[in-house]
Amino acid sequence: MAKQRILWVDDEIDLLKSHVIFLCEKGYDVETVTNGEDAINEVRENKYDIIFLDEMMPGMGGLETLGEIKELNPNIPVVMVTKSEEESLMNDAIGGKISDYLIKPVVPSQVFMVCKKLLDKKQISGEYVAKDYLQDFGEISRKLLDNLDYRDWIDIYLKLVNWDFELDSHPEIGLKQTLNEQRKECNQEFSKFIEKNYKNWINNLGEEGVPMLTPEIAENYVLKSVKDSNGPVFFIVIDCLRMDQWLVFEKYLREMFTIQKDFYFSILPTATPYARNSLFSGLFPSEIEKYYPTLWDNKNDDEKSMNKYEKELLQKLLDRRHVKLRNELKYMKIIDPEVGRAFEQNISSHKNTNLMGIVVNFLDMIAHGRSDSDILKEIAPDESAYRSLTESWFKHSSLLGTFRVISKMPNAKIILTTDHGSIRTLRGAKVLGDREASTNLRFKFGRNLKVDDKHAIFIKNPADFKLPKRGLTTSYIVSKEDYYFVYPTDYHKFLSYYKDTFQHGGISMEEMILPVVTMDSKV
Repeated sequence: MAKQRILWVDDEIDLLKSHVIFLCEKGYDVETVTNGEDAINEVRENKYDIIFLDEMMPGMGGLETLGEIKELNPNIPVVMVTKSEEESLMNDAIGGKISDYLIKPVVPSQVFMVCKKLLDKKQISGEYVAKDYLQDFGEISRKLLDNLDYRDWIDIYLKLVNWDFELDSHPEIGLKQTLNEQRKECNQEFSKFIEKNYKNWINNLGEEGVPMLTPEIAENYVLKSVKDSNGPVFFIVIDCLRMDQWLVFEKYLREMFTIQKDFYFSILPTATPYARNSLFSGLFPSEIEKYYPTLWDNKNDDEKSMNKYEKELLQKLLDRRHVKLRNELKYMKIIDPEVGRAFEQNISSHKNTNLMGIVVNFLDMIAHGRSDSDILKEIAPDESAYRSLTESWFKHSSLLGTFRVISKMPNAKIILTTDHGSIRTLRGAKVLGDREASTNLRFKFGRNLKVDDKHAIFIKNPADFKLPKRGLTTSYIVSKEDYYFVYPTDYHKFLSYYKDTFQHGGISMEEMILPVVTMDSKV
């Protein structure tokens, strides 16, 4: 491997021979010059990995030389060597004009440590990341052999998500595929866990060993906040928000809000018509159908027509729990950028609103749009790029602007969550059904449905899963892991078309383990 090259610029370089010899013995190739003009010529004609630059030199001084060097190569690390301890020099270092600074007199070991920090940090950090991940890999693999509860699964999923971010920063260590394979193994075991425990959960809400589920979120967080808060409460549901996407958002929101993060499990199917209606109503889908039949259209499963009544369902929950608002319940659905910008401009008018529900559909639109757009697939070919696309949208979005305005409202509180996540579907599962069966990719309902039970759970009696009946002979199937359903007609065409798309409705950690976040303004 080629030696890393150092350029040392100092008018008294002869006094630093011992430092140069020390660095050469450590494996660096060191060139020296005694003035700024020669330094600029060296940078113009040669490639250096790091420059040590004396601040006080006759002729062209260190700061002037620095400016010229940065014009030639803005990315080269420059370490200022100075007799001064002025705060402005520290500010320059923090501001990125210089990478670090050393106060004279310097000793060889100091110089060596700066070289290691600036030149070898990535490699050393990568080595430690690899070591730590392999340790966690073994721990997770051992855990999968235990009798896990829902808390263990939240812990495992959070570890995997955090390792996603770590390995995004260190592609050179080549552990992404290992992580993806482990996630696949975890989702296989997670599907078995859900199949074994889900029916018990939905019949024993609030009991020990049962996670919080979708119908409990509004009452436990939103209604409680309304009762306890003197300021406005905003219930924000970001459709199709994965845990990793929330962590991308969180880093932009930490300075604005005091943040508390909890987790809950989505109901099945993890699809908008079921999960979001349940979220706003505090009921399971079969209960919505029973108590509010006019608000449950059981003729089709179109997401737009099935989610017309979120405000009404939330109001009925308030009425059932005898919660009286100071003023009328407000509601907004943000379905395109224009609506989002208008809402950002208007949000300050809601500083005295007791409760406002807000649904943001943009992430769901990205997930669906990627299935049909070659450009989006090129921009976001995998989970890492999908997170990057999410971040690019969020940091320029009207939603972030809306958060900024809310953060300046006295005693404002946000309950932020989602109805479901999404998973990158990579394996097709052949399914049979009659003509009336639904077209959903991760779950289906209809008559005479047949699919390999390795790929899905079969729900013969919808009432067992608190799902709408939709007819006497209607059953449901819900896909496991990263499978998606394909009918035999034009099987290979649709198998190829929907492979490697982000979908929701089935059983996976990404779709079911969800954040519910309480954010309080700091004013």
